[in-house]
Order: sequence, then structure tokens, then C-alpha cells
Amino acid sequence: MTVSNTSKRRQPSLAQLRAFSAVAEHLHFRDAAAAIGMSQPALSGAVAALEETLGVTLLERTTRKVLLSPAGERLAVRAKAVLEEVVALLEEAEAVRAPFTGALRLGVIPTVAPYLLPTVLRLAHDRYPDLDLQVHEEQTANLLEGLTTGRLDLLLLAVPLGVPGVVELPLFDEDFVLVTPLGHPLGGRSGIPREALRELNLLLLDEGHCLRDQALDICREAGRADAPVTTTAAGLSTLVQLVAGGLGVTLLPRTAVRVETTRSDRLLTGYFQEPAPTRRIALAMRTGAARRAEYQELAAALREALRPLPVRVLGADRPVPADN
Repeated sequence: MTVSNTSKRRQPSLAQLRAFSAVAEHLHFRDAAAAIGMSQPALSGAVAALEETLGVTLLERTTRKVLLSPAGERLAVRAKAVLEEVVALLEEAEAVRAPFTGALRLGVIPTVAPYLLPTVLRLAHDRYPDLDLQVHEEQTANLLEGLTTGRLDLLLLAVPLGVPGVVELPLFDEDFVLVTPLGHPLGGRSGIPREALRELNLLLLDEGHCLRDQALDICREAGRADAPVTTTAAGLSTLVQLVAGGLGVTLLPRTAVRVETTRSDRLLTGYFQEPAPTRRIALAMRTGAARRAEYQELAAALREALRPLPVRVLGADRPVPADN
């Protein structure tokens, strides 16, 4: 067996890394010691021991203040990352020992968050009271980056994703409806053919929102060749108010209709003929996630909790790898 030179070196302790990280953050020995509950002499000794172990000078000490050396600037980032990973390891171990405890960092897209989070949060509060659910609202690309790098644990978003290493747990399908201003010929109608989208002034969300891409796909399926982009908005609330002001029409997922259209009395809702354009919402997790069984149980509980909403809840089929 070959032993590398790295494995022969003395290894820094977590206490040394915590001490150095605290000094790097506060640039003051007394404040750093108080922050981590260590005596000032012990903290100074831990940093000195770390410097000896690593063979580099981390701090420039003067009578008035403490500065990071160039090496200290670089290694402070590494030390902080190591300590964050240790915290994550402990949280993961706690979750294994006691399911639905500790932190769960849930990423949600903006076109889902306002309409599903009340159900998600109520479920977590009632069924998993020891779960520390932390919600992050971001666009799909940022959420996937967060999931693959470990910043986030679980996502609630529209699928399919087509991202290797990510597994989808489908929750439900929901129809899109057409929201129009008062007086529009399609306002309030049922059985609207998709082909009607070819001639409409369709208002869309800004680039980066998956709902924008879905709307464009629906238009292309209806036979519309051009991209109907004249006015865009950063969120659905603004988009619907633009419709109320007569600037055009838009597509809304059914879960958003009650929240968004009740803010104005100058809106009408039209419904497409079957099969209506739809989107699918799912949870997404990393392939091989340590808490996979928890996430699958959560998905099953969410399916039941979401039944009162205007959606078609999906069965508990096998998880779908997003790269299939």
C-alpha cells in the first residue's frame, strides 16, 4: 500500500479551524474568543498550533490590530467551507437518526411559491413539527445549481428538468387558463381551441422563468411561429395587472387563478378545450440523497394535502430520473 505525503502530515483539528475562522471573521482576538465561547489564551494557542501544523503564517499581529496574511486570506475561505461541511454532516447524521428533524432547505420557483407554500407549510407544521423547513424562492436555473452543489436539499418546481443526477417525484398536473381583460371576445368562455393563441397579444414573464418557456411552447404547439413578446413582467401579479389594464392576455396555471384574479374586477378567465395545455409540478432531489426515503414520504403526504386544489394529483409511481 502506498501512503501519500499528504496522509503523513499532521492534521489540523476542528477546534483550531474554528478558532482561526473566528479570528478571520472578527479580526480581534477578544471578540473572536467571545463569539465561540473560548478563552482568549486558548484561542490564541489554537491559531498558533494551526500555523505550526500548516507551516504557514496566517495572521499578522500588531499591538493595535490583527490582519490576515495573504496565506490567511486564502485559507480562511477553505476553513469556513470545511466547518460548514462539518455542520452539514452533523445535520445529515441527525436526520438519519430521527427522520423529519433538523434543517431541510427547500427551493421553490416563483410561479409556485405563493400558491402552494401555504399547503406545504401547514403540512410541515402539523405533521413534522421538529423539521426546520427553510424556504428559498429562486428561478429554476439557480435552484438546480443550489441542489447540485448541496446548497439546497429539495426543490418544488415544474418538470421535466432533463438534468443528470436529479430525480423527480411528480406531484400533480394542472391546466393553464386564459386570463383576459373585460370585453375580450374570449373572456369567460369554455372550450377555447389552442389555435386561438395564434392571434392573441400574449403577455409573458421575463426570461429565466420556466412559465415563460412553457407559454412559448404552448404557442408553438398551437401553430404560432413568432415569439409573442411585446411586454413582459417579473412576476405573475404584475402580469395579471397588465392584463387588467388592457395590454393583452396571459396564461395562468390553475393554482394561481384564485389568488391573482381576485385582485381586480376587470378580468375574465377562459378555459381551453380538452386536452388543455398543462404543466407538471414535482419535488426534485439529488440521485442517491441520504434522505431519499423522507423525501418520498413527504411527496406522498403532499399529494394528499394538495387534493383540494384545482389540480390532478398523480399516483405514487416510481421516482423519475430527470435525465431519462
